[in-house]
Amino acid sequence: MEEQSIGAILAAARRSAGLTVAQLSATTRIREAIIYAIERDDYAQCGGDFYERGHVKVLARAVGLDPDTLVHLYDEQHGGAPVPVRAAAVFQTDRKLRIRERRAPNWSMALGVALAIVVVFGVVRVMGGATEQGRSVGVQPMSASPSVPPNSPITEEPRGSALSAGRGSDNEVVVRVKAERPAFLNVRDSSGRKLFSGTLEAGKSSTWRAASRVSLLIGDAGAVALQVNGQDLGHPGHSGEIVRRSFGPPAAPRR
Repeated sequence: MEEQSIGAILAAARRSAGLTVAQLSATTRIREAIIYAIERDDYAQCGGDFYERGHVKVLARAVGLDPDTLVHLYDEQHGGAPVPVRAAAVFQTDRKLRIRERRAPNWSMALGVALAIVVVFGVVRVMGGATEQGRSVGVQPMSASPSVPPNSPITEEPRGSALSAGRGSDNEVVVRVKAERPAFLNVRDSSGRKLFSGTLEAGKSSTWRAASRVSLLIGDAGAVALQVNGQDLGHPGHSGEIVRRSFGPPAAPRR
């Protein structure tokens, strides 16, 4: 299946959110003509790569998509992220600099600079003392805990445990993703907190668990295999297809 374009994803998300182009324009302050053009994958009116990526990020956030994920997919479909420009290349010149003749020192300016340094040093000393006092009051050491945070990704699972088999408790969801080839993933819990965002390399697998729900945005559904609560679900979609999936505990329905 042909991979969905950024414009098609944004247009589908806008319609799913029940927004018209006019309403989206009022929310984002991006002109309607530009929104229509972006949804057709026409970025000529954006004014350059920097503004194209900025518009994609703003529109993604407004229609309920993850901005970083959409910008990552935009970069993949448009040749990668822009290459940073070296400062030396920007300021390179063919003309030799002429050294000015040495003049007598400006003692008035030197005195003003010295006074400014003394004032700044005094302010820093005063603020630094207040900060150290604030740190020493009401600070209690945190006790170390050997337990693993409930939503942390697990890449090496202990053998013989319930988690190793991909099974959580009745009120816990366990999602395991194995990449057959590199695939971009965005993983969040029920509160919207990001658990993972990046590329899972070929042959690698990761497991996430949460008390309520785990939601995934998968950049290439045919590149990964899912196991949820110990049950193998196989590929969540076709090769090149961008899909969203959400899973709950064993008793909860899948979205």
